[in-house]
Amino acid sequence: MGGINPYQEQVETPLPTKSYTITFMPEGKKVTVDPASLPLSREGKPGSILDIADGNEIDIDHACGGVCACSTCHVIVRQGADSVSEATDDEEDMLDEAPGLELTSRLACQAVPNGSMDIVVEIPGWNRNHAKETH
Repeated sequence: MGGINPYQEQVETPLPTKSYTITFMPEGKKVTVDPASLPLSREGKPGSILDIADGNEIDIDHACGGVCACSTCHVIVRQGADSVSEATDDEEDMLDEAPGLELTSRLACQAVPNGSMDIVVEIPGWNRNHAKETH
């Protein structure tokens, strides 16, 4: 799907210029990727956690197609949160609807790492859509 939400302010987020890794933790597993070339998919902002996950076949649900219109891509940045773009008011409004919020909760479609440090992202198991289309 992908695209933009025309009802929200569009904020340009620069892509990282240094190499870094993202460790995804879906349901007790660990998968580490090195996002070499961005964007990788058409989901979420270019270079976002969702873009990187989708480009590496790591499932993060995103019912709205990654346009900051729902909270299904809620993730928790466990390490390296300071290197991720600042949340906009629109993202914070959507996060208000997500269960299990923590201080480092983000929408994967909006959070763009700047590459200054490696990050660790937890994908909460309770936030999974068990009915989905296959790739």
